[in-house]
Order: sequence, then C-alpha cells, then structure tokens
Amino acid sequence: MTAPTSTAPRTERWGRTPGRTGRVLRLAGASLRLRPRPLAVSLGLLALAAAAFAAGCATGDFPLPLTEVLRVLAGGGDAGNRFIVLTLRVPRGLDGLLVGAALGASGALFQSVTRNPLGSPDIVGFGNGAATGALLSLLWWRGGPLETSLAAFAGGLAVACLVYAVCRRDGLQGHRLIIVGIGVSAMAYAFNAWLLSRARLQDAESAQLWLTGTLNGRSWEHVRPVAIGLLVLLPAALAQSRRIGVLGLGDETARALGVSPVRARVLALATGVALVGVATASAGPIAFVALAAPQIARRLTRDPGPGIAASALTGAVLLQGADVTAQWVVPSVEVPAGLATGLAGGAYLAWLLARRRTRAA
Repeated sequence: MTAPTSTAPRTERWGRTPGRTGRVLRLAGASLRLRPRPLAVSLGLLALAAAAFAAGCATGDFPLPLTEVLRVLAGGGDAGNRFIVLTLRVPRGLDGLLVGAALGASGALFQSVTRNPLGSPDIVGFGNGAATGALLSLLWWRGGPLETSLAAFAGGLAVACLVYAVCRRDGLQGHRLIIVGIGVSAMAYAFNAWLLSRARLQDAESAQLWLTGTLNGRSWEHVRPVAIGLLVLLPAALAQSRRIGVLGLGDETARALGVSPVRARVLALATGVALVGVATASAGPIAFVALAAPQIARRLTRDPGPGIAASALTGAVLLQGADVTAQWVVPSVEVPAGLATGLAGGAYLAWLLARRRTRAA
C-alpha cells in the first residue's frame, strides 16, 4: 500500500537544482533562480546607487551635510533646505539613476543579441535615432518632456525598423547588425547636424547642450516619463532573460529548446530601443553607459547570462556617480553628465586595450 500523495498546489518552495549552484524560488508554478554571487553583487550595487543618490543631494552650489539631507528625506529640515533637496536635487538624482538603469538594461539586451561587446545602442545607432526624434520635437514642434519622450521613442523605433529591413534577408546576425547600425548612425548624426543648422541660435544652443547628455535642470516632468517607461519595460526585459540566454547556445539549439531566434531577437531589440528612447528623451544621448555597464556587471557577477538586473544597477551607479564626481571636481561649472561619462569611457576603453596588449605580450 502506497502512501497518499497530496494534490494541493504548492505556491512557494525553495530547493536546489542538481548540478547547478544557487537556489530556485518557485512561485505558483514559475521559477526564479537566485545565485549567491550575482545576488550579492546586485545588493552591493543597490547600496552604491543609494550612496551616490544621497551624495548628489548633498552636492551643489549650496553644499549640505549628509545628515541634513537624510533629515530632509525623512520629512524634517527647514523650508530652505527642503526646497533645495526635494525640488532641485532629488529629481536630478532620480533622473540620473533611472536613465542609467535604462541604458544599462538596454546595453545588456543589445550585447546579448549581437553577441558582441560593441553591440551597444550608442554604437549601433539607435541612440542617434532617438536623438533625431527628440530634436524634431524640441526644435520644430516645441514639445514638452512627454512629447519629447514619445518622439525619441519614435525616432529610435524608425532607425530600428530601417536596420531590420536591411538585415532581414540575411537575419539579425551580430556583425551585420553592428555594421549596418554604424552606417545608419552616421546618417542620423548628419541629419541631426542639419536640424541644428536650420534652428534659431538660441534653440540650437540649448539643443546642442542637450545633445551632450545632461542632468542639469532636471525636474519631476523629466523623471515621470522615464520612471513610467522603466516600470513597464524593465520587467519586460527581465522576462526575456531566459530566451536571450538560450540564444547564446546557437540558433539550432534554441529552436530545439522551443525558442524562436528571430522572434526573441526582435522582441529584445524592440525592448532595448524603447529603453534607449525614454532615456534619451529624459537626459539626451549619454555616451559610454550602455556600452560599459553590461561588461562591468558581467565581470562582477561572473554570470554568463544577459545579467539585465545587474547591468541596470551598474548603469545607474555609473551615470549618477559620474554626475556627482563632475560636480565635485568642477564645483563652479555645470559639467554635463554625458561629457563626464564620455571621458570615463575613453579611459576605460584605453585601459582594456592596454590590458589585452599586456596579456598578449
């Protein structure tokens, strides 16, 4: 006589999967694998992001002690400090974190699909396409933050459709996608320069400052669109992690495992383009973050998968940290965050090349 078995569904269970490290959390039939190292790195990055945000709230033309910033964030402090922190610095810090997270997640999607560390949206050209849409909104239609966000998304989507149309016959292979994207990026950059040449001087100056990528003067109007975009797009990106990871095994293996390579790539690129669009509309085309954040996150976590969550947190730390560092180094001048990330990105790439040459020798 066998023991009776229970047919009641289990809603939550922890367990180990044989042959794999980490634990699996099963919730109502779905499973989520939690590996110790990526989880610890993500928590550390989250702490760094919080520290960078607090440092940004304390930094500016009128420096504040960190204890006063924490007091204001907790609901205390005098009226003057509350205005400085809550009205001027909190939106700027949140925008830096959200834009960095969007760029980091987008870079992880693009690099995983193309299987190339250079396959980031700013290299492939979707950043310039989003900038084209945003410039049309700013210079021609005098759009606000919401209209500019929608126009940036439309510009990035138009470039994505153009690249897809060119690559469709031979498939969305990594090297082909990058080469076609670089060509389309050059076209978008030339069109952006033409738009600036046709604009009024005052509008062209403000648009040129925006093109460098800046967090200066950010308000809640800039924070809301990118926050809403991340609330929708980041879960969508995380839901695609397994399918994107399977693509790394090859198209034939992916088909055998029930994953359509073409559909998975199109969905990942569409999500990445949308993330670039909302980030570009909020802060302009920020260089380096989408390129470097996934690589740094992968080095820290040692996870062969897409690492979208860790890349998003790394991007948030990079952008907010670069903005705070620029304010500390040059306190009397508003240095655009895009300029700071570009300088850091050039130094990072030079270090990588020097390290590879040393290993080769």
